[in-house]
Amino acid sequence: MTAGGPVEPRSPGLLERVLDFSIRRRWAVLIVTFAVAGYGVYSFSRLPIDAVPDITTVQVQINTVVEGLSPEEIEQQITFPVETAMAGIPDVVQTRSLTSYGLSQVTVVFRDGTDIYFARQRVNERLQQARADLPSEWNPEMGPIATALGEIFRWTVEARPGARKPDGTPYTPTDLRDIQDWIIKPQLRNVPGITEIVSIGGYRRQIHVTPDPVRLVAYGLTFPDVIKAIQENNAAVGGGFVEQKGEQYLVRTTGRLRDEADIRMVVVATRHGLPIRVDDVAAVGEGQELRGGAAMERGQEVVLGTALMLIGENSRTVSDRVAKRLAEVNRTLPAGVIAKAVYSRSKLVNATLDTVKRNLAEGAALVVAVLLLLLGNVTGAIIVASSSRSRCCSR
Repeated sequence: MTAGGPVEPRSPGLLERVLDFSIRRRWAVLIVTFAVAGYGVYSFSRLPIDAVPDITTVQVQINTVVEGLSPEEIEQQITFPVETAMAGIPDVVQTRSLTSYGLSQVTVVFRDGTDIYFARQRVNERLQQARADLPSEWNPEMGPIATALGEIFRWTVEARPGARKPDGTPYTPTDLRDIQDWIIKPQLRNVPGITEIVSIGGYRRQIHVTPDPVRLVAYGLTFPDVIKAIQENNAAVGGGFVEQKGEQYLVRTTGRLRDEADIRMVVVATRHGLPIRVDDVAAVGEGQELRGGAAMERGQEVVLGTALMLIGENSRTVSDRVAKRLAEVNRTLPAGVIAKAVYSRSKLVNATLDTVKRNLAEGAALVVAVLLLLLGNVTGAIIVASSSRSRCCSR
């Protein structure tokens, strides 16, 4: 090309080609834009949002409930063997333990990013080996698949003022605990995203057999004799079937103890051809489990239930599920008893989101007001504020 000659046309760049395609295929561009926007709205609606970030490490807890031993004995016989058995598991970062009266707890901490189910499988394999070195009466178990921030919903089980049972007597803390354990808890455990339901307060109903030492000595019996007799007489055994005329008749014996009267009639031994029953050597009656704490509300004792969320679930969604199911459970409770929600993680999350929205709205309004004063034009202030906000969000 000589000086002063015609200039050859420049080939269009990438930006020009994109703009040309967008103008010529504007309907296709609009369809793709709306599809991406729709997918963004869908993804935003399923985005797990929480008020408190869960920074808990990947860990598995092993709990053993021990009765009758001191903390030093529990440490020697249970905690140390279990903690030693956990050594050498792949990706284990730390193993720590806590021993107190009645409880042995071993926590195995894994490397961040380890799959929790892989970790629990490894721990369970070592735990099966450790059980051979432990006393047979103690059974260590792994804790639920939850973290310290897994308590997402709580409710109380209360009796309305003046509420009565069908027999006319008022509801007791033991009755409320029975309702919690046998009516409410089984239904809420089926909620997707819930791994465990914890009950606090009230009394767990028990049947107590209190042997009389004087009577035992008189009949030549001991405490283990009474325990063995009750255990052996609380069973159901199958004997196959008998075929007759093309029909099968099942043969079985039912020896399950159903109530206090059945326990009283259990034969412990015989003396001179006469049966010695539990009722002859012990007092049998309804009792309560020894407990280590209680739940109070407005000065009155109540039963408190707590729902633990499965690791990795959306706390707001799971909390809303529990609230809906609890409303359904209330329709199945006895007359005069109500399960009332006292804490919901979804309310905390929604309150946090409202605070963020309000702060963003107030900040945007302040920016627009300042730009309006500087530019003297409402439209220009809004355009500048919008572009600034878009650049900020893109970063």
